Amino acid sequence: MALQRIDVHHHYVPPFYATALQEHGGDPSGWPIPNWTVEADLQFNDAENIAVALLSLTAPGADFLPLEQQAALCREANEYAADIVAAHPTRYGFLATIPSLLDPAAAQAELLYALDTLHADGVILYSRYGNDSHYLGHPDFRSTWDVLDERGVVVFVHPTHPVDLSLVDPQLPQPIIDYPHETSRAALDLIVSDTLRTHPNVSVILAHAGGTLPYLSLRAASQLASSPAANKTQDEILAEAKSFYFDTANSADPLVQDFIRQFARPGHVLFGSDYPYAPLDAIRLMDDLLDEYAAAHPAYVQDVDADAAVALFPRLRDLLSPANGTGVRWGYQYGRRCRLCFRGGH
Repeated sequence: MALQRIDVHHHYVPPFYATALQEHGGDPSGWPIPNWTVEADLQFNDAENIAVALLSLTAPGADFLPLEQQAALCREANEYAADIVAAHPTRYGFLATIPSLLDPAAAQAELLYALDTLHADGVILYSRYGNDSHYLGHPDFRSTWDVLDERGVVVFVHPTHPVDLSLVDPQLPQPIIDYPHETSRAALDLIVSDTLRTHPNVSVILAHAGGTLPYLSLRAASQLASSPAANKTQDEILAEAKSFYFDTANSADPLVQDFIRQFARPGHVLFGSDYPYAPLDAIRLMDDLLDEYAAAHPAYVQDVDADAAVALFPRLRDLLSPANGTGVRWGYQYGRRCRLCFRGGH
């Protein structure tokens, strides 16, 4: 069967990374480290109609290591991802992992190596760095944003654990509740710090439909604009909030999609699976819900599945060509997905 989706929220777990994380106490968020192989990844993609996946290293990235040890792990992870892309050039791209933004020289050096030598499609950044509240709009990070802007890089913002590692309940690891809030903190920090406005060439994707940002944006904008220290109007804050890109990972509930479809700019919602960290049953549920949502909103779901990603990552257009065996356009009729294959497709 021909494949359709472009997955912008898709993780890989190199064995050396899993080992290093386990040796340092495991994922600080409390989430288990999944077993992962390229072979299983390809099988998952085939089953979920994913033509191309952009691989990224999830939080905490290399940030569990001392600053001086992070560059080596990032280099190994990026070269590992580049090797996967080289072995499966029609099925994968990757988003570079860079050292903590608290070490701007190392972060920028690895970013440029990944872009220029390994041909990364973009970069993943985490919502904050270090052991305090250094969120992405912190002044210490400005020089790295300047490089990102100069190169017109696509940035995927993924939440990481907050400074406080306490759990609300042992059965509630932080990604369940805290991750959406961390994304929102980072996004609002990018707006209030003026980082987003002063770096217009950077396209920023927020994980998990933007966390709670879409739902809290008017609350934040109306109150921030009324502050004596306000440097933006309510409308300016809302416009910047809507300028982000949003993925659908763990967020295909029709109520969420109704909201994000009306909140985001056209073409700013992208498909995401969160494989292999999200449970398979949860991923399949979300995929099925998105398919069902197409009954009422076929053009929107077509855009989410592939068209928006192609517009953001033009290189991917060639990967969806018939010559690569993944060439397909999908239509929706009576709520069912139907293939509209290119000539010579299958």
